[in-house]
Amino acid sequence: MEIITTLLDFILHVDQHLELFVQTYGAWVYALLFAIVFIETGVVVMPFLPGDSLLFVAGAMCGIGLMDYAILVPLLFAAAVLGNQSNYAIGRAIGPRVFQWEDSRWFNRRAFDQAHAFYEKYGGITIIAARFMPFVRTFAPFVAGVAQMTRRKFTFFDVTGGALWVGGIVTVGYFFGNIPWVKTHLDKIIWAMIVGPGLLVLLGSWRARRRSDVN
Repeated sequence: MEIITTLLDFILHVDQHLELFVQTYGAWVYALLFAIVFIETGVVVMPFLPGDSLLFVAGAMCGIGLMDYAILVPLLFAAAVLGNQSNYAIGRAIGPRVFQWEDSRWFNRRAFDQAHAFYEKYGGITIIAARFMPFVRTFAPFVAGVAQMTRRKFTFFDVTGGALWVGGIVTVGYFFGNIPWVKTHLDKIIWAMIVGPGLLVLLGSWRARRRSDVN
């Protein structure tokens, strides 16, 4: 329970934690951000790391000169692409056996099923759309690997989605993250980033299952 509370505090106050880290450790913040983005996108058991909010706040930090935008965007783009490639490789190696796994501390069965339903409905575009969806973002490349999508096709969607996700959210944070109203309501904005896409995924998953049952 304490771990969950600490993680929730980090996610909702990522601006404070990140600024303190920059002030304390300087350029090491780039290594930290690379590791978080890579792990969130590349390790199936780590879907709860604060991807969207972290990119937004990092962009805001660039806006006030605490970080370098020209360094941050390419670095996090590389982390996002390499993370997805790793996740895809794991799914491809494990294959259909994953459908026999039960929900556990290290495997979120519900999140996997949602990502799979979304993938079944939308195909490769899921890799791009999932970039903006917490939890599904972690499982989408894994599902693509399990479904044996070709590496070439996956890489196209991976690179495109990574560029839109990192470039888009960091840039929005850069230009709007330091507006007083945004800073005052940052916790609500972060909640919207988490809950909003999640509701869309649940709706898409429900509709996919419903059509499957009808057919």
